Parts: sequence; structure tokens; C-alpha cells
Amino acid sequence: MTLPRLRIVSAPLEDANGDLLVIGVRKTPDGPVLAAPAGTVPSLEGSLSKLGVTGASDELARVLPLRDGGPAVALVGLGEGLDEPALRNAAGAVTRQVRGLDSIVFALPVTDAASAQAVLEGAALGSYRFTEYRSAAAEPTSRPAGEITVLATLADEEAAAVVEAAETSASAIELVRDLVNTPPSDLYPASFADRAVREAEALRLEVEVLDEAALAEGGYGGLLGVGRGSSRGPRLVRVRYAPEGAQRHLALVGKGITFDTGGLSLKPAASMVGMKYDMTGAATALAVLLAVARRELPVRLTAWLCLAENMPSGDAIRPNDVLTMLGGKTVEVLNTDAEGRLVLADGLVAASEERPDAIIDIATLTGAAKVALGDRYTAIMGDDTLASELVAAGEGSGELFWQLPLPGYLREVLRSDVADIANAKPGNTAAGTMLAGVFLQEFVGDQGENGERIPWLHLDIASTANNEGSPRGHLGAGPTGVGVLSLIALAEQVSQA
Repeated sequence: MTLPRLRIVSAPLEDANGDLLVIGVRKTPDGPVLAAPAGTVPSLEGSLSKLGVTGASDELARVLPLRDGGPAVALVGLGEGLDEPALRNAAGAVTRQVRGLDSIVFALPVTDAASAQAVLEGAALGSYRFTEYRSAAAEPTSRPAGEITVLATLADEEAAAVVEAAETSASAIELVRDLVNTPPSDLYPASFADRAVREAEALRLEVEVLDEAALAEGGYGGLLGVGRGSSRGPRLVRVRYAPEGAQRHLALVGKGITFDTGGLSLKPAASMVGMKYDMTGAATALAVLLAVARRELPVRLTAWLCLAENMPSGDAIRPNDVLTMLGGKTVEVLNTDAEGRLVLADGLVAASEERPDAIIDIATLTGAAKVALGDRYTAIMGDDTLASELVAAGEGSGELFWQLPLPGYLREVLRSDVADIANAKPGNTAAGTMLAGVFLQEFVGDQGENGERIPWLHLDIASTANNEGSPRGHLGAGPTGVGVLSLIALAEQVSQA
């Protein structure tokens, strides 16, 4: 899908031109209140309750044009807030629900560059549709608007920078959604790697792909073990963005299981549907790096995409097999459906060897995350400072994170009689998300000089990477692109430190 054209125009509300003019309504204890750049719209003031408008999030109502010959007018609910997440969701709610128009103009309470960017991002993201596999072209009445305009008073140079940043963020999330939506018959380790190479080379980034032979030579036992059961072998992709003068280095490690049957620990049929989503972490790591590179942020970033297909076959790993991971640590596989942590372990060791300032891994890792936190909060574990920084970045991005502990006593649960550690304990249903984090922590290297562990954060996006509920804000059904906005914001913070 191509993003709509994004614009920022400094013009009074009454002079707005387009097919649809969107004005915000805020929900307050005293009733709905118009929230437009000029504050009030006389022709609508006092009529909101009569129109049945409350200002609730996702609410959308059409009203008469403000002037003869002017654009149609829609009122969109902002909920109780006027912050960036509220603006982003309101704009996305409009473009998600309104189709078949050429242009939409947003007259929302935009006060600065950040709020203007939020509106543009939301509008672009709400426009998303994946039609690659539809047999017929979309009807004109179902197509998203081709042009999005935000009314805001910004200097030309600042407005241009905001538009570019919004396009970059929206394109990154669109890439994640496109990759996740692609059927596993077409997206497998080698084809994913090829797409990563094309995207990286378009920006003149350094990219390296390790195939099965290179993985065997390098000792990547986790990737080789998980990918052994498939006829389509595993890959490790390393993409590097290293701008001159960058002082900080951030590594991203993404789980890229392009389809997860569970291996010999086979999933039930219903649980296997949707397992093409199991590569969302790798897609997110790639998209974030590309976005940071496009914005030319002064921070070094390396993405490690751990790609494999987990299939049952005569060659597949068995429960009780022992794998020797990169770096030499041995793992007894007790559950072949706990495969994501195996490929991530190799990626974490590889990332640690470069001794970056911080490592963040992203993975659709455990169903237990949804049991613990539901489908709106992403579970995070690891370094307290890094966790606090990501939570803060998520506040502006509208993404919710919750830090879980990594108690030392859980390490005993992963004790193996024959290897250094087991990947799971079948039958154990307690603390599944934290247990996976405890396993991954074992593979994070030290900083070298003082022997302390490299600051590391684990994001378990299993419950938030896919919207299985009702559409809301800029989110339709399917992949959400969760984490992209927050990680871009975090990279920007790191670049300024």
C-alpha cells in the first residue's frame, strides 16, 4: 500500500478546502466540547448534544458544511484527552472509517510539531489496507483518501520536518504490517532475508545474511536446531546503520519464526492459525532500524533478524535433544514449541559480541503474556533504567508497557540433568512470560571492562502484536506494529544522550 500524501497547511478553519473537514470533540464531565484550532465554531457550538455527539473515542458523526460550497464536516471524538495518543487515535479513527474520498482536512487542536506529527501518523495508519492477495481491485468507495492535510501554524521548515518524520514512522509500521500479513508460503527465512537486503541496500546500509552453511560454521546451534525440521532453512540477517560521529550503539534482536507449527511438540489446529505472525519481532527490528536510518539520527543501530521456520519432520529436533548455542552454552530442548527463545539466544550472543551500549529484543514469545497483562499492555523485562526510558517513550506514542520482574529463583525451574539449561519445563504453567525472560537473560553478554551485563530489555509482544478485538483508533484487525513508534522515540532519546 502507498501512504496518502501528507501535508501541513497554515490556514484558518473557515478557509479549509477538501472533501471532508474533521473537527475534534472532547468528552468532559460537563458534556462535549469542540476542540478545534480556533477553539470554537459558532455554527456548531451548543448543538453537540442535540446531534447526539458525546466526544467519546472512535465516535464519528457527519454534520452540515460550515459554509455553502464548503467541504462536508465530520466530528470525531477525542475522548477525555488532548495529548498525542488521543490525537493520533482520533485521526486514525476517521481514515479507518471514512473511505472513497480524495482528500481529508483535519482541524484538530494541534499546538506544536509533536501533536501535528501525531495527527499525520494516525491518519496515515488508519488508511492502511492489505490488498496484495485480493483477486479484484478495491471499489472507489472503499479506497482510502489520497491526501491528508493538517491545519497547523508551523514554520515551513518545521512543517516539512514533521511531515517527513510522520511518513517515516507510518512507513515503518506499514512495513511490519505488510510482512506479517504475507502468507507463510511466500514469506519464509530466505525470502524475508531477501526483502531485508533490498530495504537496507536502498538506504546504502551494510547488510549481511548468514545461510545454513555459514550458521553451521559459526556455531549458531539455536537457529540451526529450530530450522532443522523445515525444507526452507534458517537465516540470520545483520543490518547495520553506523552514521559518522555516533557516540551510542543500540542493538535490536528480533524473533523471526516465519511459521510456527510447534515442531514435534505440535500445536492444536486452532492454535496454529495465525502463526505466520511469529516473525513480528524481526519485522519490528528491521522497520525501526530503517526508520532511524531514514531520519539520519546520530545513533549507531544494529538489527539482528533471527529467521527460521519451525516444522515437524524426520529431521526436526526432538524433546531431550541438546543444542550447543553460539558461544558454547548447551540447552536441553524439552519443548520444541518454546523455539523463539532458542533463535533469540543465538541473536543475543551475536549482538553481545559487539558490546553495544544496550540490547533490546522483540518477540511474540509467550501466550502467558496475554494471561498476565491482557491485549493492550506489552510485557517488558530487564534493565530498570532502559525499561523506564521505554515506558516514557511509550507515553507519547500511545503504547503501553509494563515491567515484570526476573526473579532468580525461576532459574532453578530451567535446570537440566544433562545440559547447562533447559528451554522450558513442560507442565509448568506458572510465570511463563518471566521464565522465558530468565532463559534469555542467560545469553546476554557482559560489557567487558567491569564484567557487568550489557543493559538489556526483552519485549514480549505476543499479546499486543495482533489486534484480535474490535478496530479502534488507527488499528484495524490484524497486525498492529506495536513497539515501532516507541523504539524510534527511544533511539532518538539515546542519540541525544
